[in-house]
Amino acid sequence: MRLHFITGNKGKLEEAKAILSNYGFEVKMIDLKKVEIQSDNLEDVAVHAIKLIDNKYAPVFVEDAGLFVEKLKGFPGPYSSYVYKTIGCDGILKLLEGEKGRSAYFMAVVALKLPSGEVKVFKGVTRGVIARVKRGSRGFGFDPIFVP
Repeated sequence: MRLHFITGNKGKLEEAKAILSNYGFEVKMIDLKKVEIQSDNLEDVAVHAIKLIDNKYAPVFVEDAGLFVEKLKGFPGPYSSYVYKTIGCDGILKLLEGEKGRSAYFMAVVALKLPSGEVKVFKGVTRGVIARVKRGSRGFGFDPIFVP
């Protein structure tokens, strides 16, 4: 079965293909400019985006994820993409310099639109800590500083 993935992020696309191919899904990227609302809730962002997508692409999904650092009161959270592009991993490490509490979690939300127009939402959380230095050369985004 073919699933359309609304993303411009090739890293996310490759991850989705690797996971979903194990279940018989063929994932095709559609690089549409999605309008993102400003919200502190990732689910609101994903649901708003998927509702704007034409049913001709269904089944279609969007994914939004964020790094939530507890010592920073959940920052960068839903603004992770912007924060990564502006201050990156080094900026997060700088904000945590001298801090003992380094607990954090990644949250990912997937909104799936079925051919009927019905929207289903799936959420996952991985808890961990922020490393003191960047590690590894694989992955993307905040992967080099997040230790599950």
